[in-house]
Amino acid sequence: MWMYNRRSVQPLLALWGKISTGATSGVGLSNSGLDPAKITASKLILDGVELGDLSRSTVDKLLGSLSFPVATTTLGSQTFIETGFEEFLLSVESYDDAKHHEFYELIESRLRIEIQYDSIYGGENFSVTYN
Repeated sequence: MWMYNRRSVQPLLALWGKISTGATSGVGLSNSGLDPAKITASKLILDGVELGDLSRSTVDKLLGSLSFPVATTTLGSQTFIETGFEEFLLSVESYDDAKHHEFYELIESRLRIEIQYDSIYGGENFSVTYN
């Protein structure tokens, strides 16, 4: 019974992609579990090469070659993701196929994001991947 109770309140992070013409589009993170998640590690991987964690400096390296602005939300280790959190990590406003094709290619075929996290109550190690 104890294990069932602990699992019923664990965090449940998801990485997702959304592309919608005329709307904000990109890669997002959500926590649909009943427990906050404590981020313990993250990786950004481009074309099979690890760039680093999901920090400002790594994201800047990733997006440096794009000719348009990309909104970002970065995560450090020891970041807590509350229950109900849902936010884009990388996004463009008013997505346009012609203007943002390079961004589409990046998030759909070149980018991989890995996040490791724990429950604040349990210390179990979970992971979520976007590829």
